[in-house]
Order: sequence, then structure tokens, then C-alpha cells
Amino acid sequence: MGRLFCALVLVLLLLVPGSAQAQLRGHGGPVRALAISPDGTQALSGSFDTSAIRWSIPRNAAEQVMRFHESAVNAVAFLKDGRMVSAGADTRIAVWSPAKSQPDATLDGHTAPAASLAVSPDGAWLASAAWDHTVRLWPLNGGAPRVLEGHGQNVNGVAFSPDGRAVISAGYDATVRIWPVAGEGSVIVRQLPTPLNAVVVAPDGEIAAGGADGKVYFLSPGGEIREAVQASATPIIALAISGDGALVAAAGIRGSVTVLERKTRNIQKTLVGPGLPVWSVAFFPDSRTLLTGGADRMLRRWNAISGEPIDIVLVGAPDDPLSFYAGDRGAEVYRACIACHALTPDEGNKAGPSLAGIFGRKIGTLPGYRYSDALTRMDIVWTPETVAKMFEVGPAAYTPGTKMPEQTIGAADDRKALVDFLEKATGGKK
Repeated sequence: MGRLFCALVLVLLLLVPGSAQAQLRGHGGPVRALAISPDGTQALSGSFDTSAIRWSIPRNAAEQVMRFHESAVNAVAFLKDGRMVSAGADTRIAVWSPAKSQPDATLDGHTAPAASLAVSPDGAWLASAAWDHTVRLWPLNGGAPRVLEGHGQNVNGVAFSPDGRAVISAGYDATVRIWPVAGEGSVIVRQLPTPLNAVVVAPDGEIAAGGADGKVYFLSPGGEIREAVQASATPIIALAISGDGALVAAAGIRGSVTVLERKTRNIQKTLVGPGLPVWSVAFFPDSRTLLTGGADRMLRRWNAISGEPIDIVLVGAPDDPLSFYAGDRGAEVYRACIACHALTPDEGNKAGPSLAGIFGRKIGTLPGYRYSDALTRMDIVWTPETVAKMFEVGPAAYTPGTKMPEQTIGAADDRKALVDFLEKATGGKK
């Protein structure tokens, strides 16, 4: 099941906590990874569109768009010092500071897609798992990583023991491996009946691994198999554990998330989505609120105890930059662009160039924005017709060399609605 990670192209919608939940959209592809800051005020998402986004939960807004990877961002994590880490299918790992447009550092060494990240309890180590069949332990104060070899196939999940003395990995070779961080002592290997896609560790050291057979396998801290719970009829592709260790959330490929009471092994609730893969799950610090993201174009917030969705869609909230255009179909189509593009001159450039005054402007010429060399050599002038054409055939085909996430708008009526909206919102056609 490790190879399931390369198959979707959709748009992320993030519904975030608060008294009134505004619908946020930013990614141009499906969300593969989620992390939540220790204080619960920020979320970090990684996507097949090659970007990571840091979201402000109180403000209902994207605060930082991180573009570095050349392919899907498969894993994200918050470090203890407030920095962030992203790992991609391009094999690279990037360390980011808030508000910076480029990574502070890159960790190079994996020779195949990086699939999972974990930070040690003391914040001294970063563990990465990859499809090159290795786990790497990176000292965050600098220095070369330790390479942990032994898995026979893709390594899909990694986690630390609560005391930080061991790192646990799970892979497509159907093994869970417990590695001593200090490098002393033997590696414990446990063979399970099925390939494994994810692993988490409880505060008491119990290990839970998600299998391609739809079961969650519980193992002792020493690796002895304790029990298997059938959580889904289809493969488990993501796991999360609550901070207090009481609940395990298992996401399935058909769009449901099963919430298990860990101590009793009982199924607490099944959160039923629209029948599409849920690629990422994460608990908030309250240990009862769950954030899920997948191929249905939404991240949903759930009460994991009651099984009820928490979020509502509130278009036109005070923090909604499109509130003035409520009911405008073109504005709704544009929502996928909010995180990366501003509409007015006073907002400046974001991850992408400002769209203020776009019509009549030659591609790659807006002052203050760093374009790729390929775009600066093109002769395209932006008009309603050229904008519509780009979204008809896709940015990669129409503007080769762009950093823009690949996305198309299939319906001609929606393309027209978008360009009509842009004429109104960006200063009109010139």
C-alpha cells in the first residue's frame, strides 16, 4: 500500500476551529500530511501540489506558504523551537522558520521519497522514513544522520518512544522495527501479517500500526503483538493518537475514519466522509478534536467522542477576504487561489504574484516578484481569454516552468465566472 501515495489531484479546503468556522482553501492538490502545533493555534499541511502551508487557527487564515519541494509533500512536523519541517517525494527534507520564504536548512540523503517524520520528545532528533528502505536520525543541532537499515521495502511510518530512547518504524515489508536511538543494543523486529502504512506510539509506550488489511495492530513497547482490531474493510493509510493516549484514529482509503478506544480496543465512533480517501489525520491538544484531510476537497474538524462534525461553512466571515462578493460564482471559484494571490495592490505579493491589474500585463513582469526564468521569456499577455485558456489546459501545459500548482477548471461556465470576477476585483480589463 506504500504506492498509494502518488495518485490524486484535487483542491484543499480547510475548516478550522473557532466560534465561527470560515472555509479556507489554499492548496492546488490533495493534502497528504497534517501537523498541529503544541498549543493548538497553528496547523501545518503538506500537499501533492508540492507546497506546505502554515495556518493560523484563531485567524482562519494561511500565514505562510512554503515552496521548495519539486514534488508532493508527504510529511510535515513542528519542531520544539517553533520551526517546521517538510519532507517530500523529491527525497528532500526542509527546515523552515516562520515567515521565511526559503528553508533555513535542507537535509539531504534519502534516495527515494520521504514518507514520514517524527520529532523526539526532547527535540534533539528528527526521524525520517523513506521508500529507500531506510530510517534516518538527524541530530537537530547539526551533524550527519544515522542511517538505520534493515527494512526490505518502503518504510511508510516512523515514531519515537515516549522516553525518546527508541525510534519505531513500520513498512511495506510487514515489519515493525524498534531501533535504539543511542545505537547500542539490538534492533527488535516483529513480523505482522500485512504491509503497514503508518505507526503511532502512546504515552505508555504501546505501539499501534495501520495495516493494508484494514486492521490496527497493537504491540507492547517491546514489540510483542497484543491485539488486532478490524477498523476498516479497506487499507488503513493514516493514523493519529490523542495526546492523552486514549484514542486512536485510523483513516481508510474509502473515506471513513474509525476512532478506537485504545485501552478497551472498542470502536468508539466511525466518522463517515464522502467515500474518498482520507490521507491525513491529527488530534488537537485537547485530545478529543480531530482534523482530517483527504481527496474530498475538505479538511473537516470532528468531535472524536461524539463522532459529530464541528465545522460549518461560513463564507462571508469577518476574516473572509471575499465577503464583499458573497454569492458571486466567480469568487467561489477563486477561493482556491486565496492563499497564494492577492487581489489588491495594498496586499502585495504572497506565494504567487499579486493579481491587481493583471489584465494587460505581460507574464513574468510584475515588479517585486521573483519569477522563474522560463516565465520571463514568454510572450503571453494576460487577458480574460488567456487566463481562461490556462485553466482549461492547466498551468504546466500553458506556462511551462511555472511554480503554480497544477489545477484545471473543467466547466467553461466556471472559467468565465472566474475571469468576470477577476475583472471586477483586480481593476478591470485594460
